[in-house]
Amino acid sequence: MLDTLLFPLEWFVAVVMVGFHAVFTAVGMPEDSGWTWALSIVGLVIVLRILLIPLFVKQIKSSRRMQLIQPEMQKIQAKYKGKKDAESRQKMTEETMELYKRTGTNPFGSCLPILLQSPFFFALFRVLNNLPAMAEGRREGIGPLTQELAAQAESSTLFGAQLSSSFLNSEGASTKIVTVVLIILMSVTMFLTQRQLMMKNMPAAALDNPMAKQQKIIMYAMPLVFFVTGPNFPIGVLIYWLVTNIWSMGQQFYVIRRMPAPGSEAEKALEARNRAKGKVTKKETVPGLPAADETPAQPTATPGKATAAGTQAGKTSGQRVQPKRNKPKRKR
Repeated sequence: MLDTLLFPLEWFVAVVMVGFHAVFTAVGMPEDSGWTWALSIVGLVIVLRILLIPLFVKQIKSSRRMQLIQPEMQKIQAKYKGKKDAESRQKMTEETMELYKRTGTNPFGSCLPILLQSPFFFALFRVLNNLPAMAEGRREGIGPLTQELAAQAESSTLFGAQLSSSFLNSEGASTKIVTVVLIILMSVTMFLTQRQLMMKNMPAAALDNPMAKQQKIIMYAMPLVFFVTGPNFPIGVLIYWLVTNIWSMGQQFYVIRRMPAPGSEAEKALEARNRAKGKVTKKETVPGLPAADETPAQPTATPGKATAAGTQAGKTSGQRVQPKRNKPKRKR
């Protein structure tokens, strides 16, 4: 069942990797080199992330809307604070869903890129894991990944470590060293990506709600999870995940710099840059939410004419304005 579901993705992974391998060998790189196959994995990451750019844009918009509606969410939570009966919880859920519907917010939109990348991650894992069987003829090739190419990929090494070997199924010290270095780099880049999102692109008011606390837990928990599970992954999969984290960090840095969340430190930095260039930063609004109130302009007094505010002030002060009489000029 799993082979049937993942075979189209495995075929896609094999086509992209073999295609990049052919390009790199055409420019003079050795076809049996570990660097050639490692760069083919990098090419696979680039192709996948380019295809996922529309979903990444939806993820950014969903995250921004979730941050913009936080004041309304806090009002709903404060309204039902301390009420633990089933009816109150149901009403709070209904009002929250109505807020999502009115503002066009999808709370699960930020998870789409990660969910769609996971099947390709497992497909690459299976392709690299089955390289020895394909090289020995115990398993058929996948698309253009023939038995000969599978044998080349299987025997290729990076710093003395085979791309299909992992920390647990290897005996040489070189494989274990390369695996540990990749796991550390993968965990660090994942932590920095999450920290960049929380410290730079979240307003101060949003850092105290339960959603921010959950993201903070994820920021510390996810690197630890990959640090523990990393020894099970082949080196090629670790390269794939490391390049994915670096791409995510750079892409997120660009988005935060150009389109920061309202009220965040990144927005203040953008406003400072715009002021230096003489530009005006437009405030972002969400459909379905009231716009921010603008302060009405104060009336300007015109010389020689009484203003409405001045007349009102005279009435409230209780003083009567004496009329002035023009005295006739005396003739000499």
